Amino acid sequence: LVCAAFNADFDGDQMAVHVPLSIEAQLEARALMMSTNNVLSPANGEPIIVPSQDIVLGLYYMTRTKVNAKGEGMVFQNIAECHRAYETRVADLNARITVRIMDSVQNEAGQWMTMPRRYETTVGRAIVSEILPEGIEFSNVDLNLTKKNISLLINLCYRRLGLKETVIFADQLMYLGFRYATLAGVSIGIDDMMVPDDKKTLIASAEAEVREIQKQYSDGLVTNGERYNKVVDIWSSAADQVAKSMMASLGTEKVIDREGKEVEQDSFNSIFMMADSGARGSAAQIRQLAGMRGLMAKPDGSIIETPIIANFREGLNVNQYFISTHGARKGLADTALKTANSGYLTRRLVDVAQDMVVVDPDCGTTAGLTMKPIIEGGDVVEPLRERVLGRVLAQAIVKPGDESHVLLEAGTLLDERLVDMLEEAGVDELLVRSAITCEADYGVCAACYGRDLARGHMINIGEAVGVMAAQSIGEPGTQLTMRTFHIGGAASRSAAASSVEAKAKGSVRLHNIKSIANRDGKLMAVSRSAELSVVDEAGRERERYKIPYGAVLQAKDEETVEAGAILATWDPHTHPVITEVAGIARFLDFVEGVTIKAETDDITGLTDIVITDHKQRGGTNKDLRPLVKLVDSDGNDLHYPGTEIPANYFLPPGAIINLQDGDEVQMGDIVARIPQASSKTRDITGGLPRVADLFEARKPKEPAILAEITGTVSFGKETKGKQRLVITSPNLAAGEKAYEELIPKWRHINVFEGETVERGEVIADGEPNPQDILRLRGVEALSAYLVQEIQDVYRLQGVKINDKHIEVIIRQMLRKVDIVDSGDTRLLRGEQIDYLRVKEINEAMLADNPNAKVAEFENLLLGITKASLVTESFISAASFQETTRVLTDAAVRGARDDLRGLKENVIVGRLVPAGTGLAFHNERRKSRAKLNLDQAFEQVIEQESAIPPASLPEAETVPASLLDTIAPVDAAPTENAENPVGES
Repeated sequence: LVCAAFNADFDGDQMAVHVPLSIEAQLEARALMMSTNNVLSPANGEPIIVPSQDIVLGLYYMTRTKVNAKGEGMVFQNIAECHRAYETRVADLNARITVRIMDSVQNEAGQWMTMPRRYETTVGRAIVSEILPEGIEFSNVDLNLTKKNISLLINLCYRRLGLKETVIFADQLMYLGFRYATLAGVSIGIDDMMVPDDKKTLIASAEAEVREIQKQYSDGLVTNGERYNKVVDIWSSAADQVAKSMMASLGTEKVIDREGKEVEQDSFNSIFMMADSGARGSAAQIRQLAGMRGLMAKPDGSIIETPIIANFREGLNVNQYFISTHGARKGLADTALKTANSGYLTRRLVDVAQDMVVVDPDCGTTAGLTMKPIIEGGDVVEPLRERVLGRVLAQAIVKPGDESHVLLEAGTLLDERLVDMLEEAGVDELLVRSAITCEADYGVCAACYGRDLARGHMINIGEAVGVMAAQSIGEPGTQLTMRTFHIGGAASRSAAASSVEAKAKGSVRLHNIKSIANRDGKLMAVSRSAELSVVDEAGRERERYKIPYGAVLQAKDEETVEAGAILATWDPHTHPVITEVAGIARFLDFVEGVTIKAETDDITGLTDIVITDHKQRGGTNKDLRPLVKLVDSDGNDLHYPGTEIPANYFLPPGAIINLQDGDEVQMGDIVARIPQASSKTRDITGGLPRVADLFEARKPKEPAILAEITGTVSFGKETKGKQRLVITSPNLAAGEKAYEELIPKWRHINVFEGETVERGEVIADGEPNPQDILRLRGVEALSAYLVQEIQDVYRLQGVKINDKHIEVIIRQMLRKVDIVDSGDTRLLRGEQIDYLRVKEINEAMLADNPNAKVAEFENLLLGITKASLVTESFISAASFQETTRVLTDAAVRGARDDLRGLKENVIVGRLVPAGTGLAFHNERRKSRAKLNLDQAFEQVIEQESAIPPASLPEAETVPASLLDTIAPVDAAPTENAENPVGES
C-alpha cells in the first residue's frame, strides 16, 4: 500500500532507517512521518494509500458477476452461510445470489446504525461487505471494484470516518485482495491475445483509401504535403478502428443464461481483466499486442507514413522490427536526459517558492480568480467542482435566476457537500480566493490558500506551502519523462478534426462570428476568434468549440440541434483565403521565378502557382508583395463592404493559388489555400521543456502579436521588409497619435484593414507571450493562461496536480513591480522593486501627508530563475546560482538579510520559520520586544528618578522617541535617512 508514496518497487530497492533519539524527535516522527498519518497526496488531495496491481486484480475478480455460474439464484440468510457455500464449492465466487447483509443506514439525526437488508448481489461482493466499516453503505462495493472505484471508496471512508478507520480498512482490503488474487489464478497465455476478425477488412479499406489519395496526387489534385497528412490521418483512424473492434471482441463474450437464452457479459479474458481493473497495462498496450502497432515516429518526431500493420502476437518482420527500434531507443535516450532536466526544474521551483509560508489566518482581501469548468472541444475536461473544491469563496453566491436567494456567503470553505450543492443549483462560475491575489505581506494567508490537500481541513498557520507546491509540480516531472517509451514510438496523434458535432441536444449560440454566404448559399465564417457553444435547457454551457476561419456553418444562432448534428465543417489541412466581395481577380507583383514559382508535379504534370518565401528572393525583389486584388468590370478597385478599404488579399509564402489572372469570383470563393504544417507528435518530451519555458516566462520564438489598444486596424506606409500596422483608437484626443507597430512581412496577419480589434486580441498567430498577456489583459488572464497551459501538459500524461500549487509559484513570479511614475516618493522611474516595498513606501508617505502623490507601478513577470536571483534575501540567492555575483552585489549595496525564508535560516543554522519554528520565532520576537521595553522602562526610571514616585509614567505612555529605538531586531528595516529604500 505504501509503495506508491515511497515510489518503491521490489526489484532490490533499499531504504534507510532513521532512529529518532529524543522524546520530541520520536513524537514528531510519529505524528508527521508515520505512513498511517499520510493517507492523502499533497499534490492533488486524493488518497495516496491505494491498492495497486495484484490487490486490485484480486478485488476486481471477486466483485465481477458471471452469468449462469454455479449456485446462481441461491438465497442465504447471512454472510456466514454464503462463506460456507463458497468454501464447500456449492456456489461460485461470481455467482448471482440473494443474501441478507447488515448494512449501514443514516437515521434522521444523521447517526450511522446497522440494519439487516436483502440484496441481490454476488458471493464475492458479500464477502467484501464483511470488512466494510460502519458508516459505509454496501452500495459502494456492490460494483466492479476497479482501481478507480477502490480509490473513491478509500476517499469516501477518509472523509466520512476519519484517519484511523481508513487505515484499518485499507489494510483489510489489502489482505482480501492478495488472498483472492491467489485464488483467482489469473494468468496470461498467447491465446488471450485475440486478434479481431475484421482487422483484415479494415486494413484493406484503409489501403484502398491510401491508393485513392496516391491517385489524386498523381492526377495533381492534392499537393505532396496534403497527401502525406491525409495518409497519416487514414492510418491513424484505421488503427483506432482496429483497436475498437479488438476491445469489443476482447471485452465481451456471449454466454447461455439459465433460461437458455444467449446473453452478452464482460469477458473473463485475463488481459482484458488486468487492463479493465487498472491493475496493469492499458488499452494502448493491448492494442499493440492484439490490434496493430500503428504509426511510428522517426527519431526527429515526424511520422513514418507506412504503419506497422502487424501486432506482437502475429510478430513483426525485419522492416517492422527495425522501425520499432527507433521508438525504443529514443525512449531510453530520452529517459536518461530528462531525469536531470526534471531534477533541475524541481530545484528552481523550490528555490523560488521556499519562503512561501502560511503566516496569517485571513488577509481580508475581496479579490480572487473567476473559476469556470474547463471545456476543450466538446468535452468538459475539468468540471467546476474539481476546480473549486477546498477553496474559499471571495464573494457570496446567489442562485442563478434568483438574485435575492443567497446560497453561500463569502468566506465559506467549499467542501464536498457544498460543491455538490452548487452543482445541483446549476452555478457555473464563481469567484474564489487565490494565492495570486492574496494581500498578506510575507507568504500567504490561510483563507486565500484554502484546504490543506494532504489533511483535508483548512491549512494550518506555519505550513510551508511553497516547498509543497514546488515538489508537487516537480515530482511528476521524472515520471512524465519515463512515460515516453512505454508506448514505444507509436505516434500518438489524433486525426485532425474537420468538423464539429453536437454531443448532446441543446441550443446553438454563436460568439463573435462574422459570416458571409457563398455561391451555394451556405454561410462561411470569416472571423478569427469565432466560437460556437451548445447550451442545455437550463442555459448552462455544455460544450464549446473554436470555429476556424473559412468553416462552413451548418447551424444558425439560437437553433435547437439534436445530439450528433454537424454544426460546422472545414478542411483541416489548409487555411483558405476567402473573398468577401464579387469581382474580377487581378494579380499584382506576381513575378515568375521571383515571387511565385509554378510547381509542376513530376507524377501528374499539372501546375500549381505557389508563392515563394521572401527570404529566398534576391535583394531588389525583397519588397515585392504578391497580392490578389478585386476590380469591377471597368477595372476600378472594389472595396470591402461598408468601408473605403480596397479589397486586396495579400498572400503569405507557401500559399497555393486556385485562380487565373482575370477570373471572375463570387462572394465566399476561395482565392488561395495556405497548407498547414504537418503535425509532429505531442510527446511529454515536448512537455517537460514546455513546463520549464512557461515557468521561466520565456518569450516564444514567433510570439503571437496582440493588439495594444482597442480601435480600428489600417495598414500604413511599408518600410523595408516590414509592414506597418496602425490601430486608431475611436476616442483619439487632439494631437494624440494612433498606435503603430512594424510587423515582418512574412508574418500572416489575421486581421484585415477596417476591422475593429479589442485590446489584447490576437493580430498575428503564434504562441502568446506571457509578458504581453500580463501587460494587455492583466494578472487574472495571465494566471488563467499559465495554469491552463501547464495543466494541459500534465493532463496529457494523466497526472493530477491541484491548481493551487501552480498559483503559488505564479505569485512568486509576480513579486516585483516596475515603477512607472515615482510620484512624491524617492523611487526612480523604471526601477524594479518588490511590490511589498512600494506598498510600504506609499503607505508611509500617505500617513505623513494624505495629499501626497503615490508612486505608480506595473506588475512584472519574472521567470523562476530570475525571481530566485532577485529575491530580498541575498543568502538564499547566493546559494542558488551565480554565487560570486550575488555576494559582490550584496556587499556593494550593503544589503541586509532579514532571514525570512527557509533556506537562509538553514544556511545560518537557525530553526526554520515554518511549522513549530514559526511559532518559536514569533515567541522569540515577542519576548525580545518585551525585554527591550523593560530596559526602556528602566532608563525612563533612571532619568526621572528625581520625580516623586507617584507621577511615574504608565506602561502605555512610554515616550515615542524611545519606542523608535527599540524596534524588534527581526522587523523589516524602518525607513531612515541612510537607507531610504530598503535594500535598493
